[in-house]
Amino acid sequence: MKKTALITGAGRGIGLGIAKFLAKDGCNVAVCDVHPEEAVQSALDELRELGTEALYCRADVTDAQARTAMLTAIRERFGRLNVLVNNAGVAPKVRADILEATEESYDRVMTINLKGPYFLTQAVARWMVEQKQSDAGFEACIVNISSISATVASPARGEYCLSKAGVSMATKLFAARLGEFGIPVYEIRPGIIATDMTSAVKDKYDKLIAEGLLVQSRWGTPEDIGKAVAALARGDFAYSTGQAIMVDGGFSVPRL
Repeated sequence: MKKTALITGAGRGIGLGIAKFLAKDGCNVAVCDVHPEEAVQSALDELRELGTEALYCRADVTDAQARTAMLTAIRERFGRLNVLVNNAGVAPKVRADILEATEESYDRVMTINLKGPYFLTQAVARWMVEQKQSDAGFEACIVNISSISATVASPARGEYCLSKAGVSMATKLFAARLGEFGIPVYEIRPGIIATDMTSAVKDKYDKLIAEGLLVQSRWGTPEDIGKAVAALARGDFAYSTGQAIMVDGGFSVPRL
């Protein structure tokens, strides 16, 4: 029986890259995004061309009713949910020094990047436990997409760094809670990935990469993240719950 995966923020970028590799591995995919379906139609077409059944769920993960409706739709279409990938997230609209940052920006980023995924994970975890208790052979996992910003300080976007540090702790918390049910929870920390989110700072990072910022001297891609998530979803790291997997081109390697 095919696994079913829910990927938030999967209409483009990293989320779409993840959805593609899960589809290639034979998963049916539920694509969650906030845009009208016609805006993500090309992404859905790409996924269906890979032979998967793709369900589009237009939902804002910060909205409790939208989260419930999305899980109901997945239950009605597929009857199961094996993989949750919390990928949806935003950067601050304005990169502001922490001495000048606004509460409005803080609330927006923390709500979307941390609160929404936290309570979506809670709801999905309850359903996964229910499935596990009714079928001992049921396989499941949860993957949180955070960032190197979980540990690397960027004073011009403090709220983003805090949100990703929170995602890192949420990974440990849910891993500890779900261990008794055999449901692993992982964190992936992308580095500098070529997406719409980073397009505004392309020149800055082109220069830093050229000057040797990374061990592997190139931008990361959504495919790099997709491959890592697919390995976790397959169960290739079944004895590594609660761990953070770095997909950062060696950025985090200390060098002299």
